[in-house]
Amino acid sequence: MVVEASKVTISSGHPASPECRMLIEELDKYLASLYPAESNHLLPIETLCQPNVTFLTARIGTAVVGCASFVNQNQQYAELKRMYVRPEYRGLKIGRRLLEELESRVREAGLEMARLETGVSQREVLSLCESAGYRRCGPFGDYREDPLSVFMEKRLN
Repeated sequence: MVVEASKVTISSGHPASPECRMLIEELDKYLASLYPAESNHLLPIETLCQPNVTFLTARIGTAVVGCASFVNQNQQYAELKRMYVRPEYRGLKIGRRLLEELESRVREAGLEMARLETGVSQREVLSLCESAGYRRCGPFGDYREDPLSVFMEKRLN
């Protein structure tokens, strides 16, 4: 699929909108196919609608093809969550653009650290984050060691 970069728009979105709900449901099904429930740390849509969450969408025309968010964790750090690009749109640098916009908004919020938890089977996310300067770290927040989890962080100052 050939899509010009100028055709992709990244903007704030509402996780409870019908198109975002569908995207999040796709992500949930994908993650459930990779990991047992106890290793999936999914934020429900209601939590994504809270004021301390920034939720972004990637669109091609009117179609939502990807999303990403961060949770402002008490002004200490941003936790990146719900990063997803539909499989048919992968390889178009949409994930990178979402990540760059998230980082920009994290900085605007006055936060200097971005952290995330992802799974060992999500090679695309691991590759994207490592190439963007994220480094592996130990569990943070309420997370515990899990052989299926990878924890990463990046200083944004």
